[in-house]
Amino acid sequence: MGEKKKWETAAVRTVDRLAEIGWFDDVIGGDTEYLGILDHTRRSSFEHCKEIALQAEASGFKNILLPTAYTVGQEAITFAAAIAPFTKKIKLLAAIRTGEIHPPTLARALANIDHQLQGRFAINIINSDLPGLREKPELRYQRCIETIEILKQAWTADRIKYKGEIYDLDLPSDPAKTYQQNGGPLLYFGGTSDGSRDVCARHCDVFLTWPEREESLYATIQDMTARAAAYGRKIDFGLRIHVVVRETEAEARAYAKKLTSKLDEKKALEIRSRGEDSRSLGVLRQDELRKEADEDGYIEHLLWTDIGKVFSGCGGGLVGSPEQIIEKINRYMDMGFRAFIFSGFPLQQEAAYFSRLVLPHLPNVSLSEVQGRIPKNTPVTPYTTADLT
Repeated sequence: MGEKKKWETAAVRTVDRLAEIGWFDDVIGGDTEYLGILDHTRRSSFEHCKEIALQAEASGFKNILLPTAYTVGQEAITFAAAIAPFTKKIKLLAAIRTGEIHPPTLARALANIDHQLQGRFAINIINSDLPGLREKPELRYQRCIETIEILKQAWTADRIKYKGEIYDLDLPSDPAKTYQQNGGPLLYFGGTSDGSRDVCARHCDVFLTWPEREESLYATIQDMTARAAAYGRKIDFGLRIHVVVRETEAEARAYAKKLTSKLDEKKALEIRSRGEDSRSLGVLRQDELRKEADEDGYIEHLLWTDIGKVFSGCGGGLVGSPEQIIEKINRYMDMGFRAFIFSGFPLQQEAAYFSRLVLPHLPNVSLSEVQGRIPKNTPVTPYTTADLT
């Protein structure tokens, strides 16, 4: 493979060499033993998704992504509220599609969940079309920006006073005050287009990206670091990626082949096309990567793309031994990545492998704690001890 390049760590917000290690929940469906096969024994029921979340918590993951899609499964916000009382340590990262809920109502709902979880909560901002609509990108970006700005006002200002192209609001902010302080819940965001990247650089905290070759990932970090600096900001970076880890690389590769052994590519394309983001630039880029892969689906040592034949979104995974996976994650951290959201199929089985073979060897933290969002003592809010007016 040749000599591996050494990366210079980008000017990220979290300077310390730490990583928030997260897992993925099946709230939008798709958990399966064989890719492309709809598994009726693992359908996206509340109980199944609850089991995944609680296993991830017991295994030591700091974060779990609750994605969003208009598919048979759990809606991310309602699931987060329902699962909150069952959890004690793990942070819930709930995806929201801006525009689906009126921003002040959304701000209050998220603040309520934040209090339920005593700050173990973060938001993944999604900028894709609303279900059933095909919208102009300019509308989506503007709506996304205005929603974020209203959320921040609601969480931190004395009053929501906002006049934009879409929303014109003047109302109290007390119903939307969060448990978290210093800005409220962290905002995670991903996107490939210039418009999406600008939204994140201006307003969000963690830029999430999907798998690419190392050179491309590093270029993205450099680009987004410069964009954020132009607004006088620093952000962190996260990688959403699948993983197959076994005691040896040969075993891992054999399991990856087994995963795709029953794949019907026509059926897989049909499944992928159900997602609202299935035509996004990011998804199209993941499709292009598969065309560049070798006959076994690898575009780089350990980086396997065949898994993306089924999933609209993250289209690659790491496949290797514990030592190889740990070394690769450390290389990503050297670039500046400070958050990882892993998944493997079936989700519970692969979470167990990862938590046993890899997780104990990583500097695992909660970025929300590191960045001072979660108070050490109960904060004074309208939902705790503040005077009600």
